[in-house]
Amino acid sequence: MVGPSSQVSKMLLSLLFLLIAFFAWMDVNLYIRIQDYPIRDTDPFLLAANSTLLKPAPAGSHPSTVTSPLLAASSSMPLQLNRHIVRYEDVAWVNCDLNPLCDVTVKAMMLDHTNHYLFAPIATIVDNVAGFSQGDLVTPNMISFFHVFVAIAAGRMIASDSLGYRRIGVVLFQFRTFLDDLDGHVARAKKHIRGERSDIGSAGYYIDGICDGLGCIALMIGVFVFLKNNPPRRGYTQLQSIIPVSESKSGSESGVIYKVKVTTKKVARKVLCYTGMLVLSSTGWNRYIAIYQDMLERENVTPAQYLHQESVFRSTGFFVIAWLWRIFNVHALLHFLLLSVFCDKLWEYLRMIQYAGYVALLVIISFAEMHLLGVQTFIYKSLTVNNTSL
Repeated sequence: MVGPSSQVSKMLLSLLFLLIAFFAWMDVNLYIRIQDYPIRDTDPFLLAANSTLLKPAPAGSHPSTVTSPLLAASSSMPLQLNRHIVRYEDVAWVNCDLNPLCDVTVKAMMLDHTNHYLFAPIATIVDNVAGFSQGDLVTPNMISFFHVFVAIAAGRMIASDSLGYRRIGVVLFQFRTFLDDLDGHVARAKKHIRGERSDIGSAGYYIDGICDGLGCIALMIGVFVFLKNNPPRRGYTQLQSIIPVSESKSGSESGVIYKVKVTTKKVARKVLCYTGMLVLSSTGWNRYIAIYQDMLERENVTPAQYLHQESVFRSTGFFVIAWLWRIFNVHALLHFLLLSVFCDKLWEYLRMIQYAGYVALLVIISFAEMHLLGVQTFIYKSLTVNNTSL
């Protein structure tokens, strides 16, 4: 066991703080990238600007004004280019194969920090070396099935009485999380899909979801077994002496009461509460990814609707909602749980988040629902009404 004052513990704590600082720095860069550069390569502003570079500008035109026939068709007013016309990948320091900021999607913005900023680039490197997406020897579904067995092994280790074995179980489950990211990367690479996107409705989408669910079940079973075998100090009744329950008419004892392990029920209650929290988080997270992805990344829209899509994508409100889902999505909750196991603070964490986690999720869901109503009206319904009135 690594003591709390040991050098290893201090190094791990320093690494955790550095990781948090790195995630915060990447979030700031993500916000700047969204605000200052085209989000998609099909951006009409970008296409119009590039087309003007191929021919002389009309006499008397302002150099900062770019009028696209596609965009001008939706408005009687000429549209001015008020943002950078270069692509982000042209100015990025890191190649876009490894840079998680290049391809901005709804899912990428709502993905937890560890998967987005660490595991996704590593999955790209592994795929480039192993060539999984270039052949049929290893399929995404095979990776999904394999990480279920890794999760079972991790759950078995986390159920151990030894802190060292539990920490190995944490590392194993994080390896399972990486494999979950790898199977998604390979699936998208085979279909030539750039960036983080959910291929909703496909067989791989449901297989991946089922395998993720089985992995979470294995982890929670391991957590329950560990807490049941190693109960916390608080919550258990003191050993009680044997006392008579009832006496017969002759005065002889007919029954006794033994001590009752109250905490076993408390352990089950807290583990079930956290499991329910994971289910609620997963359901809400996948729901909003699907809805926002359809609303903000739909391509068969009018030019005016496209501009409204981009406006919502760049809005602070959407960024805040997406960032909150980064913190409270199912993957982030699993990371927090594993961190508590690694630090040997599992029971304290479950007690702290038992009710607060549900409150936070319900607040985020409420904000997301209100935002969705406004976005739908802004992008589609308002335009329909305006066009009808004209």
